[in-house]
Amino acid sequence: MRAIPESYINYKSTTVFEPSNVPKMFLHQHNTRAGVYGRISVLSGAIKFYGFTQRRGQIEQEITLLAGQAAVSPPQYWHKVEFLTDDSQFKVDFYADADSEIVKQNLNERNNDTH
Repeated sequence: MRAIPESYINYKSTTVFEPSNVPKMFLHQHNTRAGVYGRISVLSGAIKFYGFTQRRGQIEQEITLLAGQAAVSPPQYWHKVEFLTDDSQFKVDFYADADSEIVKQNLNERNNDTH
């Protein structure tokens, strides 16, 4: 499993997703932004994480994640998830280099939301 570099910080997190509210994008091939790692954490149930060699490419990895487990999607990596149980819940935390523009933008948005 890939590791998130130590200089990277969590700059954004999703809400908790379950079959009834997951954005369709997560169920189809999509990729992580340049410079961004995504950490998918399963809170209950089970999901399957698929990683692809490229857009519309072959499946490179297929990982079953149970409650309490997580997987990391590196920058610009094509992937998707599949719910394996009706009670499955997961969230995604996004990480980028502490000095990156994306972190600065998101921290500014957070600070502006509190005023």
